[in-house]
Amino acid sequence: MKAIYTLCPDPDAAQRVVDELRLASLDLGFKSDQIVVASGEPYEGYEFSDRYAKSNMFPLAAVGALVGGICGYLLTTLTQRSYPLPTGGMPITPIWTNGIIIYELTMLGAILTSLMFLLIGAHLPNWRPHLTDPEIWAGKILVGVTDPPASSDAMIERTFKQAGASVIKRYPAAA
Repeated sequence: MKAIYTLCPDPDAAQRVVDELRLASLDLGFKSDQIVVASGEPYEGYEFSDRYAKSNMFPLAAVGALVGGICGYLLTTLTQRSYPLPTGGMPITPIWTNGIIIYELTMLGAILTSLMFLLIGAHLPNWRPHLTDPEIWAGKILVGVTDPPASSDAMIERTFKQAGASVIKRYPAAA
């Protein structure tokens, strides 16, 4: 991965840079998905941070719970029917003990679905290199373009400067 980025001192400056890059993205030959923003803390109310604000975790956890409950019901029901014990038409175990197993598998389904969604949403594990800079942890906000076309490097730098960026860096750093 190669990137061109700048470090902004505050969220307003970062938003200006992101807006300028989005406006110029078609002319410069990259997609708006290639714009990366990284900060040490979340900034609510700014469009660059609201990109990841919505989540589908609750409906997916509900589906996982439903699947877990169905699996629990099938496990208890099919297990009781597979053992030919003479019980006089009664189930081997009462409904209350089946309910415990169904409840536990319902919760397990919800928890495992939430965990999988969390890992997928956080892109974990991710062994690709990350665009970062030590100044992020000092309060700066990194705004950059990953894998830009080589022909548009100078124009991207000009866009950064028009938006008010003072220092422009490259990843990997030039040797």
